[in-house]
Amino acid sequence: MIEVKNLVKRYGDHTAVDHLSFEIEKGKIYGFLGPNGAGKSTTMNMITGYIASTEGTVVIDGHDILEEPEEAKKCIGYLPEMPPLYFDMTVLEFVADLKKIPKDKKATMIEEIMDMVKITDMKNRLIKNLSKGYRQRVGIAQAVLGYPEVIILDEPTVGLDPKQINEIRDLIKGLKQKHTVILSSHILSEVSAVCDYVLIISHGKLVASDTPENLGKLAEGSNTLNLIVKGEKDKIRTALGQIEGVKNVTAADAKEEHAWNVNVSTNEDSDVREEVFFKMADAKCPILEMQSKKVSLEEIFLELTEDDKKSKTSDKKMEVNSAGEAEKILEAQNGETDKKEGEDK
Repeated sequence: MIEVKNLVKRYGDHTAVDHLSFEIEKGKIYGFLGPNGAGKSTTMNMITGYIASTEGTVVIDGHDILEEPEEAKKCIGYLPEMPPLYFDMTVLEFVADLKKIPKDKKATMIEEIMDMVKITDMKNRLIKNLSKGYRQRVGIAQAVLGYPEVIILDEPTVGLDPKQINEIRDLIKGLKQKHTVILSSHILSEVSAVCDYVLIISHGKLVASDTPENLGKLAEGSNTLNLIVKGEKDKIRTALGQIEGVKNVTAADAKEEHAWNVNVSTNEDSDVREEVFFKMADAKCPILEMQSKKVSLEEIFLELTEDDKKSKTSDKKMEVNSAGEAEKILEAQNGETDKKEGEDK
């Protein structure tokens, strides 16, 4: 549906998007996740043709956004972070006049979309008299009008109250039935609740792309069992270490008398809970508590973006060291030159 290849956007010396590549398939909700300033909105603007890329290509349903902009844009409905609304128009006027909808289909389509986003009751109100939640709905209505194959929503719930957020999320889920949706956000709970697939961007680069479930499995510490076990420490560690799929066992003092906090690290996709139960039963070491550690999207996000941040810091340190070494070499050369000039005199 959408193919992005080596997308780059530079503003002078600053690289906002750095060789970004990914593909979007039909019939899914994609979460485009990243911290503020990661390049999410810049990428959305390039995909929709709002701004041109420095390098790379965006192909939408076989149409290059720069070479065939009109054909490509027909496939897209876009809600920017700040909805482009005219406050002195009524909802009905705004929705009706936006796109080149055939006259015989216009009235029916507008009615359907207003029902879908639940703004029918507000259709004769001026947009300036609507709440932020309803203005957001009008923005989504203009994106959906014409039934484009791809709906792109940039931070659609920013500034809304919890009730409005839930309503907009339900609305986005409903769009999946007829459209492919790209949702740009830095709100982790929103992406986790709504999206089928997650793309994480940091410093303009794609650092991860997978389903929320698979990202959880890939995260550090995701395959861990936390136990509280009563018994002898060495006996517990030896018994658990014999289980197939167990990589590491650590034990530390627990609050309960003669009990240990035990962490069992396992291979990816290994579920050893039953084996752990039977091993401890055979060893006569009762399990007081067992929990399978679940890694949240927030932990994954922080882990990935922190790694990228450390990498950037390391690169900067190398640059500073290189610059420092170069300066020392120049100073040494200048010192030798001054010395030689003194000898010549």
